[in-house]
Amino acid sequence: MRFQPTIRLRLTLVYGGMFLLAGAVLLTLNFALVRRSLDQRAGAVGVQVGSSFVAPAPDGLDFLQPVTAPGPGQRVFVSDGRPLDQVLATFEAKLRDDALHQLVIQSGLALGLMALASVGLGWGLAGRVLRPIQAMTVTARRLSDTNLHERLAMDGPADELKELADTFDGMLGRLESAFESQRRFVANASHELRTPLAIQRTLVDVALADPDATPEELRSMAASVRVAVDRSERLIDGLLVLARSQQGVGPTATVDLAELAAAAVEQAGPEIAGAGLTVRCDLAPAPVAGNRVLLERLAANLVENAVRHNVAGGWVEVATGAAGGRVRLTVRNGGTPIPPEQVTGLFAPFRRLTPDRVGSSKGQGLGLSIVEAVATAHHGSVRAEAPAAGGLAVTVELAAVGRV
Repeated sequence: MRFQPTIRLRLTLVYGGMFLLAGAVLLTLNFALVRRSLDQRAGAVGVQVGSSFVAPAPDGLDFLQPVTAPGPGQRVFVSDGRPLDQVLATFEAKLRDDALHQLVIQSGLALGLMALASVGLGWGLAGRVLRPIQAMTVTARRLSDTNLHERLAMDGPADELKELADTFDGMLGRLESAFESQRRFVANASHELRTPLAIQRTLVDVALADPDATPEELRSMAASVRVAVDRSERLIDGLLVLARSQQGVGPTATVDLAELAAAAVEQAGPEIAGAGLTVRCDLAPAPVAGNRVLLERLAANLVENAVRHNVAGGWVEVATGAAGGRVRLTVRNGGTPIPPEQVTGLFAPFRRLTPDRVGSSKGQGLGLSIVEAVATAHHGSVRAEAPAAGGLAVTVELAAVGRV
């Protein structure tokens, strides 16, 4: 298995390498400056020869004693016959070379010791810098669907590491919300699917337990089973649409929300007439690039929601339009007042304001959640308002054709 250095080791090597490079450059510059200084001082050591003066030999250099006192303009020779100035020049060069040699040795030793110290300090500094990342790693390994509430809650200056830790905490929050929403969705879906199945089983069991059941009773039972089957089918279709919209838009085409809204109103005509509702439409062109099937479901759900959650003899308003590169579809309806704090919860799957869950004629509580999922998949937004007079107003905004 090939060795894979950790990021801490790589940072330590980088710190040490940078220190060695900087130290080498500094020592090279120092060596050049010292050498230049010594070169500039070359020839400063020597003798002065006047008409009657000879400089005494330095201590330990007795061989430099001149043989005779020189006269004016004469050269000075030492005992072995070499000129004094040549001997002094050689001696000066040797002193210079020895000094530079000692400078290199001592500087190299100092650089080596400091390099070792820098590696140790770099190792400790890298560990301190990476401590928040190690905390994230430990937390990530420990996480499961039962402890997503844990957070790093990192203190310290607002630097890149704190930003990363805060981003990690935000991701955990979104995961916790998603897991909780999934658990709630699965539980509600299981309950909703179990209810019509239980009704069907009960009806069939009752019919089978009565050997004297008449054809009329069997037809009545079959009709009740058919209603339960239709309810299950609508619920499954809603779940499929919701799952599909959460996975993306898919194939797109230019669609006019005004046409889709008009078709939705026409489709809901029997329910509108049965409830005695008044419908007002203001459908201006609202072209958008999107998935036609999903957008049809969005418009139909908004209209069905407004019709079913209304009062007898109430009203429904449907409006479309475009402005500022955005298109909108707004559906308003009358009805009983809705507490403002409950408006946001209407977009949760299977959420209803009334407790009727079994055999409800007002749907399965998926309408607005599908609307929100489809709008989000099209990079749009949806908002709901509850007027004090009662009812609900839902507005969907999407990017117009050519805008994102």
